Amino acid sequence: GLSNVLFVDNGSLPRSLFLCKCELLIIPQISYASTAPELSDNTRYDFFSRVVPPDSYQAQAMMDIVTAMGWNYVSTLASEGNYGESGVEAFVQISRETGGVCIAQSLKIPREPRPGEFDKIIRRLLETSNARAVIMFANEDDIRRVLDAARRNNQTGHFLWVGSDSWGSKISPVIGQERVAEGAITILPKRASVDAFDRYFRSRSLSNNRRNVWFAEFWEENFNCKLGMHGKRPGSPKKCTGLEKVGRDSSYEQEGKVQFVMDAVYAMAHALHRMHRQRCHGNPGFCQDMADNIDGKELLSHIRAVSFNGSANTPVVFNENGDAPGRYDIFQYQITNRSTPEYRVIGTWTNKLYLNVDSMRWRRGDSSLPSSVCSVPCRTGERKKVVKGVPCCWHCERCEGYHYQASEFTCELCPYEMRPDANRTGCVPIPIVKLEWHSPWAVIPVFISMLGIVATSFVVVTFVRYNDTPIVRASGREMSYVLLTGIFLCYAITFLMIAAPDVGVCSFRRIFLGLGMCFSYAALLTKTNRIHRIFEQGKKSVTAPRFISPASQLAITFSLISVQLLGVFVWFAVDPPHTVVDYGEQRTQDPASARGVLKCDISDLSLICSLGYSILLMVTCTVYAIKTRGVPETFNEAKPIGFTMYTTCIVWLAFIPIFFGTSQSAERMYIQTTTLTVSLSLSASVSLGLLYMPKVYVILLHPEQNVPKRKRSFKAIVTAAAMSGKLGQKGGDRPNGEVKTELCDSMETNSEAVRSSLITLVNKLGFVRSF
Repeated sequence: GLSNVLFVDNGSLPRSLFLCKCELLIIPQISYASTAPELSDNTRYDFFSRVVPPDSYQAQAMMDIVTAMGWNYVSTLASEGNYGESGVEAFVQISRETGGVCIAQSLKIPREPRPGEFDKIIRRLLETSNARAVIMFANEDDIRRVLDAARRNNQTGHFLWVGSDSWGSKISPVIGQERVAEGAITILPKRASVDAFDRYFRSRSLSNNRRNVWFAEFWEENFNCKLGMHGKRPGSPKKCTGLEKVGRDSSYEQEGKVQFVMDAVYAMAHALHRMHRQRCHGNPGFCQDMADNIDGKELLSHIRAVSFNGSANTPVVFNENGDAPGRYDIFQYQITNRSTPEYRVIGTWTNKLYLNVDSMRWRRGDSSLPSSVCSVPCRTGERKKVVKGVPCCWHCERCEGYHYQASEFTCELCPYEMRPDANRTGCVPIPIVKLEWHSPWAVIPVFISMLGIVATSFVVVTFVRYNDTPIVRASGREMSYVLLTGIFLCYAITFLMIAAPDVGVCSFRRIFLGLGMCFSYAALLTKTNRIHRIFEQGKKSVTAPRFISPASQLAITFSLISVQLLGVFVWFAVDPPHTVVDYGEQRTQDPASARGVLKCDISDLSLICSLGYSILLMVTCTVYAIKTRGVPETFNEAKPIGFTMYTTCIVWLAFIPIFFGTSQSAERMYIQTTTLTVSLSLSASVSLGLLYMPKVYVILLHPEQNVPKRKRSFKAIVTAAAMSGKLGQKGGDRPNGEVKTELCDSMETNSEAVRSSLITLVNKLGFVRSF
């Protein structure tokens, strides 16, 4: 009666035929070999169960192996048919869902391959030579012919084979081509040899196993003999005696599916036993209820509920789809010098991969992992530019400029005040620099400035010591000290320009940057204006012009200086001084050379405005120097002042293109600071050298000339200037000496009466012959 309800599939039935209806009853089915993934579809094959895991688990195990090996670019190869195609499809589906593994090619082996078909397959696989790993769901014969084609095409050691359970640990696919199969990784459902079955099967003979109608045929095949006249092996060389013994007179190895056949039978038995206890309430034999009314759905529920230790002492259970849990052994085909080629267990898979990588061996015993990748990993600081449609293939692009590697696929720009680190994996602050005292850009201006300060101090000390001598008095003592103060400040500003910027230093820079020039040129302008007004007034009358006394001159000078100070104070109010770090000044193309410049917040425009007033005084003074160029040099300083202003203008005309022409240079701070300080020092040196060094020379080395001379009248001086102008027009072609002689003769002929009438004015003006 049980034969009507017990169906155990051996995996050889068509995949679409797993439901059997007997007398309108749906009978559950248990398979010990069918692994097709589609049989897990509970909507189509809801009465199907199996004690072997489906190929979807196998595909997952193979995917885990590929991932563990670090292979992300593989090809697949399948035998045409349900097993091969469904296995590869499951693998490809898992690769899409999990990502990280790309399929280079999916090739299919035809059922009836034409000559040269396998060589063509090898050539196709070599088109994507980086995809060395080949996932194979193929039958034994196809596996053998693929390996043979690889050997013929001299590709031994190139491909990394990953075989399914159809390869497993079988010897037949690799016989004669061990080298090309070396390193192959194969998978096989976890199983064990059943010793009780071996004892039973070895004890079978023709006499005690007559119930098996196929046993006689097996006997002839196994012992290569013939059983009588009706034997199945015509032409066999010997006759079977019946005394042969399995395992003694022939080779014997337990078939790998014995465990699963036994587990399938026991699973059905356990389910029927549970159903019998429920229906028959423990009574022995078939009760009437169970014999008359067998419900396939009820039996299925008992099958899905079984749980016991199978013949290999492994749990036998079913999930909601009727599938057994995935349990696989991972093998590798290895060749060593100390043993024959063999399959060695290198790991297991039970919903999770356990792989002993150290025990793996590759070509010629090499233990280093081979690669199967489309593109090598990018170096640090490089981003991946993925090839469209192939996420495992990419080009590496270095993050250039001020970009760093933000992620595997992107480069981002560092914040403005930062630059990429050495590996370009992050950003670090840009180093901050300032003009250091030991820098050549600072040493030269400081050296010039110190020489200037020493020289200026020497002149001041000399003038103070000889304060009442004629030369010092004739130079205008008060205005000379103001001018020397300006010269000193022009030299001193160098130290403020080089000092480390802070609020105090920046404040003093604003005050003194233009103040030194303002002191100098305000004093010179006042002096040249005084000379000009005196001689212009003398042409009209003998009355002295107003505001030519020393006190008036000082008042005019400080009035001009106060304009500069007023502008500075307004600047303080509008924009209080502070320091900034300029990251744009030395932002070079190479981030390693980038520097932030610590500086005072003084823009080029602010600098020009600060110096602009002093430059205006300088230009005005130059104009007056030109106007008074005809005054005899024996009576005033007009000509030395003129030479001073001409030279100063040349210095500042050279300063402008150098200062502004280097605005885009990476050395801008150093060049501009040096140019500005040197220009200020040169301006001061010109004034000091042309105006005061001749006087100091006479005071110290020729004191006999530093004596009072007879005074000249205001009218005489004016007349001399007028005559000099006329003679200059008429005697342009005369030698210089002739003009000067006529001027002196003219001056000597002035009447004593005019001299007497202006004696008081001359005393008031304090004119003496200057040197």
